[in-house]
Amino acid sequence: MTVNTGGASLSGVDVSHFQGNVDWAAVKAAGIAFAFAKASDGNTYQDTQFKKNWQGMQAAGLPRGAYHFYESNDDPVTQANNFLSAVGALAKTDLPPVIDIESTKGNFGNNSLAANLQICLDAVEKGLKCTPIIYTNCAFWNANLTAEFGRYPLWIARYSSAPPTIPNGWTNWNFWQYSESGTVPGVTGAVDLDRFAGSKDDLQQLITRAHLA
Repeated sequence: MTVNTGGASLSGVDVSHFQGNVDWAAVKAAGIAFAFAKASDGNTYQDTQFKKNWQGMQAAGLPRGAYHFYESNDDPVTQANNFLSAVGALAKTDLPPVIDIESTKGNFGNNSLAANLQICLDAVEKGLKCTPIIYTNCAFWNANLTAEFGRYPLWIARYSSAPPTIPNGWTNWNFWQYSESGTVPGVTGAVDLDRFAGSKDDLQQLITRAHLA
């Protein structure tokens, strides 16, 4: 798939336990410039391949990021603590942490979905000393959330070669997940493919800005 990014871009992947053991040196040699790995989900789940992926990405010299799948009916602070427990700490070279919010179920307790998401983001930012990225898709976000989160970098999902529509609150995307069925040397089976909107210098600047002094 030829992806229209409208300018300079870098290729990336994101993985979870579904990809099994990944040969990260082969992934980097194939031209992948960054990678994310699932760390946790909800209040208690931690991905069984995360530690191996986390170490493997670093050993291969890939800028690495970790993401948490946000469960709307789970406590936002407990979720943040689960994510922090999985990740531990970030190096200054690591990508910002990611909160993946793309679905709702059950109720949100005494707060709105937006209020609980903000609580989770604040706890992750405080714990990892780094401004998180929000992962979402336009349809879900615009139907369920508000425009008050624009200070966070955006990772948008849209499986297409056409540029994604930007959700309310942002004017552009930073990362774009454009396929869920890619193939990359070093990964067995299908893998999610991503783009970063910019050059290696731009990616480094995003990392630097996100890490708090």
